[in-house]
Amino acid sequence: MKIAVVGATGLVGTKMIQILEERNFPVTEFIPVASEKSIGKEIPFKGNNYKVVGMQTAIDMKPVIALFSAGGSTSLEWAPKFAAAGITVIDNSSAWRMDESKRLIVPEINADILTAKDKIIANPNCSTIQMVIVLNPLHQKYKIKRVVVSTYQSVTGTGIKAVNQLMDERKGIEGEKAYPYTIDLNVIPHIDLFTDNGYTKEEMKMVNETKKIMSDNSIRVTATTVRIPVMGGHSESINIEFEKDFDLNDVRALLENTSGIIVSDDVKNLKYPMPIDAHEKDEVFVGRIRRDESQANTLNMFIVSDNLRKGAATNAVQIAEYLIKNKLV
Repeated sequence: MKIAVVGATGLVGTKMIQILEERNFPVTEFIPVASEKSIGKEIPFKGNNYKVVGMQTAIDMKPVIALFSAGGSTSLEWAPKFAAAGITVIDNSSAWRMDESKRLIVPEINADILTAKDKIIANPNCSTIQMVIVLNPLHQKYKIKRVVVSTYQSVTGTGIKAVNQLMDERKGIEGEKAYPYTIDLNVIPHIDLFTDNGYTKEEMKMVNETKKIMSDNSIRVTATTVRIPVMGGHSESINIEFEKDFDLNDVRALLENTSGIIVSDDVKNLKYPMPIDAHEKDEVFVGRIRRDESQANTLNMFIVSDNLRKGAATNAVQIAEYLIKNKLV
């Protein structure tokens, strides 16, 4: 079981390697792949060091699965070349997510649509993944009409350059900037590029990916995505309007019995989800569950998840585990 990690030196690539180790993924040969400037650099994995190789070398080494986290342009260029060599690509960029010929997968929701013919599989956006994990069981029972979501996203979602910017600002050091404004002690209501409709690409990803993953174009979604100076995970305030009414105790029980969700909802004892609680965990944490008193059949909640883990690396590794378990590679 040869496994390649493309973008092995980046934040998500590093997390993928960590999670492959943690989950004891059946790797017989590990192939770290990165840009030319990193070729030859050594990456530790399960007690051994492996030298970073370039793209074509990785293809020639014939891994069974390649976990990609190297950006959209790299994926557009190289994922088809890996796929043409018979390698199954699980891609973390936005390059293939809305391609009608590619599967967009959250294993707990729609892994059953995967086949051996799917050689490029898209990993959804981090903020979408944690939201649909919670929305899906509720949709099955109460039928979602509309979702209004505001996000509070960690600087880790931008990458190491953004983490360094935040840390430099904390220390009063001038350094390279990932954002057009100061992020420390600030909030930036702008993630990814703005589109013609005034929304950002990040916001439109949440709209479009939700419908594709849940196989229901009738679900209306509107989003505002915001970058905040925290580490550990993304937070989301979600307002969900259903066709059917609900009982709050039933909602809590449903979520508590859903794989991948931890309900932390005890306001009397000040228990609610925070990024610090989700850091280095794979679950989605849900709290502040309450009825919207301004509108019928509508629910408010607050959810948090580690964006580098379930929002990216863990989800990709879980897809790979499903492929192996079901003999699709």
